[in-house]
Amino acid sequence: MDFIDRVDPDVRRILEMPIIPDLDFSIGIVRIRAGLAKQQAEVEATLPEVPDVKTRDIWVPGFNDEDDEILMRVYEPDGHSAPSAGLYWIHGGGMVVGAYDGNDFQCKTWASQFKVPIVSVEYRLAPEHPYPAPLHDCYAGLRWMYRHAESLGVDRQRITVSGASAGGGLAAGTVLYARDEGEVAVRAQVLIYPMIDDRDVTPSNHEITYPKCWNHDANQWGWSAYLGDLYGTDDVPLYAAPARATVDDLRGLPPTFIDVGELDAFRDEDIEYAQKLMQAGVATDLVVTSGAFHASESYNPKAPSSRRILAARLDALGRALT
Repeated sequence: MDFIDRVDPDVRRILEMPIIPDLDFSIGIVRIRAGLAKQQAEVEATLPEVPDVKTRDIWVPGFNDEDDEILMRVYEPDGHSAPSAGLYWIHGGGMVVGAYDGNDFQCKTWASQFKVPIVSVEYRLAPEHPYPAPLHDCYAGLRWMYRHAESLGVDRQRITVSGASAGGGLAAGTVLYARDEGEVAVRAQVLIYPMIDDRDVTPSNHEITYPKCWNHDANQWGWSAYLGDLYGTDDVPLYAAPARATVDDLRGLPPTFIDVGELDAFRDEDIEYAQKLMQAGVATDLVVTSGAFHASESYNPKAPSSRRILAARLDALGRALT
């Protein structure tokens, strides 16, 4: 069966609509970012308000004291009882697009549902800022949240790190870095179809070529932008591409949840990462959803495959945050 024939029918009918464009990086990153911003604004206009969650934007110190500051958004729910768990969120976008406020409705909804503060980080994007700049920004934001947990109403021993796609890869790298630095404790990591392998070797990466979803060509474009001169070499650190980690490299990580679609280019790297985590003695949940491709739940949240994805994700977050 072709890729499109394997997709959940309730998602397929939307994916095949003419208004869904091909993913084409040849038009240039500036036009891609402008198109994404326009699309995001149109989607946000259709979403309901979440009145019981307040937001505020703040600037915090960068990775080194002399670095430029990092922009963060804090989501604070009404009825929050301090100290509680807290969630640190890292947005996706293939390492090259996206913004800290791009998941506003999701973060507000989670903050409202779990009654916990959420902090979202604005990390620098490639190709203008290749590795390690994005990772350094993500770690600096997490370190700030840990150090200022009391003022946020958060128990610093109960911070969960989460992200989707490129944000999931950055979350995995940030948690590895935090463990090795030893100055920030992480309670759990929730990795949503994380982008973690730059090597272009997995069957699923070559299998997924459909032009309207994240595919092989887009993936290699994103990795080359993120890694810069490191791309295509054996010198890529595991913090940049966590799939390069050995079992021994993964020992001592916090409990982990990973979800990925059966038709996601990241399928095989995410399954292998979960296996290595389990072999390293890390409590790990892995959910692979049939009929789902990369971020397919965002096309039609009410589709059967999307409902399964979102239910499993909420369960994982609930266990970590409550």
